[in-house]
Amino acid sequence: MNTLLAFMESLQWHWPWAFVLLPLPLLARAFLTPRQPQQSALRVSRLQQWSTEQQNAGPGRESNLKRLLALLAWCCLVTAVARPFQMGEAVPLPQSGRDLMLAVDISGSMQVEDMQVSGSWTQRLNAVKYVVNDFIDQRQGDRLGLILFGSNAYVQSPLTFDRETVRKYLLEAQIGLAGEQTAIGDAIGLGVKRLLSQPSDSRVIVLLTDGANTAGEVDPVKAAGLAADNQVRIYTIALGADSMVVPSIFGSRRVNPSRDLDETTLTEIARVTGGEFYRARNFEELQKIYDVIDQLEPTEKDPEQFRPQHSLFQWPLGVALTIAMLLWLAQAAVPAFQRLSHKSETDPVKGGQ
Repeated sequence: MNTLLAFMESLQWHWPWAFVLLPLPLLARAFLTPRQPQQSALRVSRLQQWSTEQQNAGPGRESNLKRLLALLAWCCLVTAVARPFQMGEAVPLPQSGRDLMLAVDISGSMQVEDMQVSGSWTQRLNAVKYVVNDFIDQRQGDRLGLILFGSNAYVQSPLTFDRETVRKYLLEAQIGLAGEQTAIGDAIGLGVKRLLSQPSDSRVIVLLTDGANTAGEVDPVKAAGLAADNQVRIYTIALGADSMVVPSIFGSRRVNPSRDLDETTLTEIARVTGGEFYRARNFEELQKIYDVIDQLEPTEKDPEQFRPQHSLFQWPLGVALTIAMLLWLAQAAVPAFQRLSHKSETDPVKGGQ
């Protein structure tokens, strides 16, 4: 009994106004059913007819039972429409306070295969996807956003707690979708714009590129100054090997695949905003860099709680559908039974020859 009382106390309704529909069948019966003319006397012309009416007294009680079941099904249906639910226990939400915008370069140079992962050479973007995928796994409680940039910069995902969405958009990124050049300044400016609505002590941009600013309308250092004015820290990562062996018509030769990398500008961006500059020459260094960024001191926020709602509408709906199915089966079975009985009474008895 105590359990039932506790359940009733915790029961709530999304649409309680739906209960005004409960008397609808009674109103319909009262106003829509045609009235039968009253008879002054009971006329019984035959004894057989009297006997038949006596036999039909039982089905009258059966009809009342069907009406009661139909009303019960209607009440259950209205209860389901009212959408009952029960509030669960409060669940604390993890809140570390970080708001991280990941700005990833997807320009044409990111297709250079100078990163070795598990013994195989792969494109720079593939190595970034591998490392950042693990980085996203560690971001429980942080809001993450994703900016992809090439000749232009685009917000692929705004700040969200939905890490799976950010991961999906990153893994789907393709080289050249944003153009072949590199607009570092535009990516920084877009990230700052998206972070302005967040607390000033938790705004962070992690920018990864393998080149120099060759496109866009905003100078990277000026964009960094704008970020500093708005308390946005930028951690810059310069990606690319210092040397690699490539085949040529004269045999193999060693080249510098990162000759266009502008380390000076990236270092200045980090310095102006109070962040750090990192150089990733191989896959292992890239992993270590993200491990360091993972240790960023979080900003404590007021704890938030979430109370899950457990929907219960399916139970009264299931009862209503079950009763409706039983009534339909009963209604369909009666004519079939009557036809069977009538046939057995009218069939002649076959005698033996």
